[in-house]
Amino acid sequence: MDDLQNDLGPLDDLEDDNYSSEDNSSKEKSNLHVVYPMLAETSRETGFHRSTRACLEQIREALLHHRWQAAAEFMACYPQILEDPTIGASQQYKEVIWRMSAEILHNHPKSKMEDYNNIYERMKHSGVRHFLMISLEHSFHLMHHGHIEEAKHQLSVAESWRYGKESAAQFQKTKLIHAYRSLLDYIIWCDKKFTYSNNTEYYDLRDNQDMQNYFRQASVNLKEILKQPGVWDPFILSYVEMLEFYEDHEEALNVLNDYAYSDTHPRNPNAHVYLYQYLKRHGASERPLMKELKSLHLLVPSHELMPEYSALLLQSDEETDIQRALGVVLDLLDFACWRSNLDVWKLLKAIIQKLQLQEDWRNSVAEKMAARKDWWPALHFTRFHASKDAEENPELKGVKASLTKILCPDITLKYTA
Repeated sequence: MDDLQNDLGPLDDLEDDNYSSEDNSSKEKSNLHVVYPMLAETSRETGFHRSTRACLEQIREALLHHRWQAAAEFMACYPQILEDPTIGASQQYKEVIWRMSAEILHNHPKSKMEDYNNIYERMKHSGVRHFLMISLEHSFHLMHHGHIEEAKHQLSVAESWRYGKESAAQFQKTKLIHAYRSLLDYIIWCDKKFTYSNNTEYYDLRDNQDMQNYFRQASVNLKEILKQPGVWDPFILSYVEMLEFYEDHEEALNVLNDYAYSDTHPRNPNAHVYLYQYLKRHGASERPLMKELKSLHLLVPSHELMPEYSALLLQSDEETDIQRALGVVLDLLDFACWRSNLDVWKLLKAIIQKLQLQEDWRNSVAEKMAARKDWWPALHFTRFHASKDAEENPELKGVKASLTKILCPDITLKYTA
């Protein structure tokens, strides 16, 4: 609620524009930022302004102390501020009223769906600037309560909304409305799929016309939104699931590859995870799988799939892959969250055992440990770690103790078996 001062703007927004030129010139000369207290009174402020400010203060206090009934009672009076013809920034007040009303309804124990619908409809038609975002929030609330068809209707109405230059200025928000409407088509498609799968009359759901209609409706806008820069994880997963269901594997791979590697989108670890999981589900060879995990490793070296990446590299017969597997596991153990993971330490031991079949294995280990020798002992091999591991996981202590001389040959460690 501390941001309400900024949301409502300075007090001058409430005042008449006919103030003296002397005051105006003095403001122009000053470079200092003037802070206007939200509830400050001035000689030019009317009784109406003082009443609405006092009402706003009561709402704020009620919200801060979670007195939702009191907040609702004061909130019923506060929208009078919109009737004031001297307001210079009424859109800001409309947004504040919208957000405070939604917050009260979300938390009031006796709020009903009818209350939500009433406030959202009132705020949608109180001004055009926030129409699309209020419609989107309204649909989210309906979705949350299971009213999927009604939520889709709200977004369909928003899709057809036009208001001159204002609608053109909100082009990106319109795209978002299209995307979420398609996501609702996907949700309905999933419901149909579940319903028909339990009906013995339908043997091949891919031929079901009802499901195909929702698939086509969802596909149109999902394909379009993916052309826009951004992180579109839920939309990608929905679209790929439908493509996979209809066995359009070529298009699914195109979508996933584009999402992972196109310069249009920001670098996103999840994009590589989705592509890797899809390839793995469909029996791809090890090389494509390792390619995706390599890209993921560059972005998130501590990712939970890195042990899987190391295991794949370990299965390879190429010497460079074994060395890369060593680097991947050591990168994992750089992070405290993996420090006591027995499987990772076992994997490190297996990699070193295979690496020892190479003539220059000592140089390979020394190269990877060169940047770590100053801080790894304190992270993994202190007397405290030895005592803790012996008590909590003796097997882990045994594995770690067998690697101390290999990883840190020039350092006397206090971590012993």
